[in-house]
Amino acid sequence: MWIRFAAFSFFLAWVSCGLAGQPNIVLIVSDDQGYPDLGCTGTKPLITPNLDRLATEGVRGTNFYVTWSACTPSRGSILTGRYPQRNGLYDMVRNDLVNYGYRYDAEEYAVSPEMTLGLDVREVTLGDMLRKAGYATGCVGKWDMGQARRFLPLQRGFDFFYGHGNNGIDYYTHERYGVPSLFRGNVRTEEDKGKYVTGVFEREALYFLNEHAGRKPFFLYLAFNAPHGASSFGEGTKEGGKKLSEGVQAPEKYVAMYRGKVKDEKLARYCGAVTCMDEAIGAVMEAVEKAGQTENTIFVFLSDNGGSGNGGNEPLRGHKSTMWEGGLRVPFIVRWPGKVPAGKVTDEFITSLELVPTLLAATGGTHSERFALGGAGEGKLSYDGKILDGFDMLPVLRGEMKSPRTEMFWQRRGDKAARVGNWKWIESEKAKGLYDLSADIGETKDLSREKPEVVEMMRERFAKWRAEMDATEPRGPFRDY
Repeated sequence: MWIRFAAFSFFLAWVSCGLAGQPNIVLIVSDDQGYPDLGCTGTKPLITPNLDRLATEGVRGTNFYVTWSACTPSRGSILTGRYPQRNGLYDMVRNDLVNYGYRYDAEEYAVSPEMTLGLDVREVTLGDMLRKAGYATGCVGKWDMGQARRFLPLQRGFDFFYGHGNNGIDYYTHERYGVPSLFRGNVRTEEDKGKYVTGVFEREALYFLNEHAGRKPFFLYLAFNAPHGASSFGEGTKEGGKKLSEGVQAPEKYVAMYRGKVKDEKLARYCGAVTCMDEAIGAVMEAVEKAGQTENTIFVFLSDNGGSGNGGNEPLRGHKSTMWEGGLRVPFIVRWPGKVPAGKVTDEFITSLELVPTLLAATGGTHSERFALGGAGEGKLSYDGKILDGFDMLPVLRGEMKSPRTEMFWQRRGDKAARVGNWKWIESEKAKGLYDLSADIGETKDLSREKPEVVEMMRERFAKWRAEMDATEPRGPFRDY
């Protein structure tokens, strides 16, 4: 029912935005930044004036979810608008032996999962969609959806790419456990080795903007690796032994801002990396302003999953890689002057699955033949016949309607979770329970014994969702077909 209602809202948005022209889009994704980790949230001594400004000039969401509690599947959903179980990228693309100090040589790495797995080439990304609509498309930063050439951004709808294709890198060497990992286009590069990578990504984002701002509509996907822990071996790590954690790396200038304000050096480095990233975001905002494109540019900011090593995600329980709210609920901001209100905080139930339909609707009628009502799924939106799992949330952000989303589902192997209305259900080896999020956002009181009928309803809803995912056209890399 909610999809049908949202589909009608998309049609209205398509009509109005088609008349207004094509706005630019800057989609910013941070890495492992926790739900409370913005200065404007007010619960930690974080210095994020530019993100705070975006929130002051736009809408900040407090009830926003991603589709997975770790990097790869979450980012795949951000760019496809589809559940990981539908687009096929529903687990991590990584080499596990690095956890034990193992170093891959070039030939072995070339045939490892990190090099041979990625987002199914039949999937269509937001880059594909917007490039077909006449946009200049750029991807800067963490791709994390495959490193083989067929998976890299230049083959997935982007005109420009500078970044890394794997989960994480060292912030200075740009290596992943000894393997050089930055790409310029389709070619690995070590041209910036030794430079702090957030600054490198800022430079490349500004280059892309300066090439296109004011000349043609642009889409910049700026996907930071900050404040993810560095993918480098900690001092003293021995092969076969559990890797010693390096933590987050940050320039001394930014770390010094937090010494004496947070509990330890690791947390100071985490906070420093967030503030450094915030400065880079500020530089992008300034470039858009200097180009005279502020009023015609949509800024979107979110984290790919919950925080890890960030001093905690209170008031939420849990962290990255868990099915608790702290792993799945993330910070979210949208600024579009004149199109969404300034200074609004919304607690409406929305998710990263809404991003693709929202941005397609915002960019107007050039998608009319591809982006359709109904299509492959009755009552759902689709693009080129491929079901989209979200809706246009602009009317929700404007306060014109309540969110039509009533359900969300998650699964990683044996870990399952669902939200239906305000009920949250978790079933895994690590955690089980039923929680009423309207009264217990911290998931402290398990109501499963008191509400067995609700538990049964949640299981039934989850099973129905899983059956829908299994019935879709199969996608790799993990599904057996």
